[in-house]
Amino acid sequence: MNEEMFNLIEDLKKDRRLFSFDEAATKQVVVLKILKALGWNPFNIDEIYPEYSVGSKRVDYALRYNMRDKVFIEVKKIREDLEKHQEQLLNYSFKKGVKLSILTNGISWWFYLPLREGSWEQRKFYTIEIYDQKTEDIVNKFEEFLSKENVISDRAVENAENLYKSRQKEYLTRETLPKAWNKIITEPNELLVELLADTTEKLCGYKPDNETAEEFLIKITQGTTTNTKKKIQTTTQPEYNKISDISSDSYSGKRIVSFTFKGTRYPVQSWKELLIKIVNLMLSAHKEQFNIVLNLAGQKRPYFTRNPNELRNPEKIDNTDIYIETNLSANSIVKLSKRIIASFEYNEEDFFIEAQ
Repeated sequence: MNEEMFNLIEDLKKDRRLFSFDEAATKQVVVLKILKALGWNPFNIDEIYPEYSVGSKRVDYALRYNMRDKVFIEVKKIREDLEKHQEQLLNYSFKKGVKLSILTNGISWWFYLPLREGSWEQRKFYTIEIYDQKTEDIVNKFEEFLSKENVISDRAVENAENLYKSRQKEYLTRETLPKAWNKIITEPNELLVELLADTTEKLCGYKPDNETAEEFLIKITQGTTTNTKKKIQTTTQPEYNKISDISSDSYSGKRIVSFTFKGTRYPVQSWKELLIKIVNLMLSAHKEQFNIVLNLAGQKRPYFTRNPNELRNPEKIDNTDIYIETNLSANSIVKLSKRIIASFEYNEEDFFIEAQ
């Protein structure tokens, strides 16, 4: 196995700053490093040609060999909807007769066979997700489809065609569907939580907050939908959980007591107060760079914006023209808090939560 590539992917999995990177940073920190680990020379435009002209347009990178275009790569920032850029990339590839193309935001990598028939989505034969898949599998697939050796020998296209044609795709999909459903239910994302809340409102006229909806989704997997009250503590002293001891998807139904940041403990009365306090700490310490929070977004809408109409429950941050979304579950608040401090290059070890 490619040890350099393995170590790089492991490092990327730990670096939560990727969520705040713009397109230029994604190219420099993620894309070029991966290409280098796969044998390509980032300093040789005969191998990696940046801003490569395709008629009057440009593609971010063309991987070339003997003056021939082998692979086109289009890079977008993390908040971009990749689906909106499929047609553009595949049109570029089709015009130049490029057999393999890639659309990525640094975290998600979509691999295409542009010259095949069918819709854009049908031409996508594989997806790599840096945070969700095993490192060994990621390394193996990058090697198969993007290593310099395989690309220049056309084995990369051959590997892609074999995967595309094989029945393994259908088999793996059917095998993974139950796991995917279990992951959605046990680790509900924002879209599922909001769908449940919206549907509840349509049925009864009242909309639950996101925390209530997420707590319900978690409890139904445990077979305890009828009892939503917290279990009474049997010990005389409350049991506290530190952020390093439990994952960020285990705060549903818990009450926050305090949090500690950089050695200072801050008592808080609610999860919302935690979020606002973290934001104010970052504003106080990084006033000139605070606008970086505008890069933080969920799957459906931003977390920070200057336009309050983009948020469901906006709250204005003191001494700024920026609003923050506060209609979030406890789990979402913890995840967002981690992303906020990571944006200012603090470590997760600088931050832990006491909850009961």
